[in-house]
Amino acid sequence: MKQKLNIALVGATGAVGSEFLTLLAKRNFPVNSLRALASPASAGKKVIFNNQELTVQTLTHNSFEGIDLAFFSAGAERSKEFAPSAVKAGALVIDNSSAFRMDDDVPLVVPECNAKDSFSHKGIIANPNCSTIQLLVAIKPLHDYGTLTKLKVATYQAVSGSGAKAIEELSTQARDFVNNRSLKHSVYPEPIFGNALPHVDIFLDNGYTKEEMKMVFETKKILHHPKLAISATCVRIPVWRAHSESIWVKFERKIDRAMAKKLWLKAPGIKVMDGINNYPSPLKVVGEYDTFVGRIREDISEKNGLCFWCVADQLLKGAALNALQIAEAYYDIKPK
Repeated sequence: MKQKLNIALVGATGAVGSEFLTLLAKRNFPVNSLRALASPASAGKKVIFNNQELTVQTLTHNSFEGIDLAFFSAGAERSKEFAPSAVKAGALVIDNSSAFRMDDDVPLVVPECNAKDSFSHKGIIANPNCSTIQLLVAIKPLHDYGTLTKLKVATYQAVSGSGAKAIEELSTQARDFVNNRSLKHSVYPEPIFGNALPHVDIFLDNGYTKEEMKMVFETKKILHHPKLAISATCVRIPVWRAHSESIWVKFERKIDRAMAKKLWLKAPGIKVMDGINNYPSPLKVVGEYDTFVGRIREDISEKNGLCFWCVADQLLKGAALNALQIAEAYYDIKPK
């Protein structure tokens, strides 16, 4: 790609928006101009892009004139309201919310898995849920080899998935605990420090949470595997910004530990960390682009089953990086 793009970033002052600003500069994305957009409450604030100070503008339906590409990361309601205006103005929208993920006319894309789906868009491409992204990066090479028939996953999710306020709340609770003060909370129904909450998003009539069902529906859509048997349990833990997952998979053909490693070592976006006292953990992967896998073992309870552990940076591969990689693949941009 030779021409540079006029970019709009919706949600520029949020946790994911900050990562977008860093990544666009760091990966040498061809930016001609960057328009930082946010709610009226954030209008006038300053953000830094490529060592330059930008003034945040109020997001309106007229914010997208002359924009080629708009990254949305301000929640589903704002995406539903303003993304159609961006498309009408001629921009390609890459949306990081849940607003359009299950829309039949909107591709849901993890570039390592289904980048070609991007080209069927009608103005909007959806970025999957953060927990789904790292799951799919890890299981796609195995699925291509052995054909996945059953998937179970338990997630251990960082507070960054709830935004900047949750990150600050955990930090505040940690300080308050050390100073023997009561732990105040507003983001979650209980204090998250020193706790584990099997409650990510709202509860549904079937007893699962919305986050758990997102993983079910999104995985089937991305893999084009509507009959896949899949179940998820999602847990929020007091970690700042990297999600972990314990994954059980079953295939039509056997994949042993050695074969799994071989497949992953050839696959894009994956690093294997599998040895005695050598496994991925949230602190190890912060700031890393790749999805890490380890604790690989054959499932002793299931024929053709495999178990492994998976960790990725939620703000990077789980959000901003995956969205940017969608754009890079779509425009055939080679990152720096």
